[in-house]
This record gives sequence, C-alpha cells and structure tokens, in this order.
Amino acid sequence: MATPARGKARVKVVKNNKTGRTKKVSYGQKGAKIGAKGSARQKSYCARSAGQMKKFPKAAKNPNSALRLSRKRWKC
Repeated sequence: MATPARGKARVKVVKNNKTGRTKKVSYGQKGAKIGAKGSARQKSYCARSAGQMKKFPKAAKNPNSALRLSRKRWKC
C-alpha cells in the first residue's frame, strides 16, 4: 500500500496503460475534515477549486490529477 507524500492525507496509485508504469498521486491536506454536502465550507471549496480548474486546464482534463481527485472527494 502506498503512503501519501509528506503533508498530504490521501494517495491514489495510477497506472499508465500505454507504458505500464505506475504513478503515485498524493492529494488532500493532512488533518483537514471534508465539509458536509451543502455546507458553507463545501460551497467555498468548490468555488475556489473551480477557479483552479480554469487556471490549470491540463489538470482539469486529467481525471487522476490531485485537483480532480480532491473535487471528487468534496463532491463538487
């Protein structure tokens, strides 16, 4: 089992189908709680991360990027 990078809470191991190589993607702040659906924290995070999706289109297109994995976890 892979361990997250320092300061990160979660990790997902992604395999590249073309090359067969694996990559570890660490995401999420260690110790932070995810807000409940419809809470002010959740709405605020989703609004902030929507701006990141516009600023970083390459990460927005990749379903295994830390940004997309975090948004999925927050239910954005």
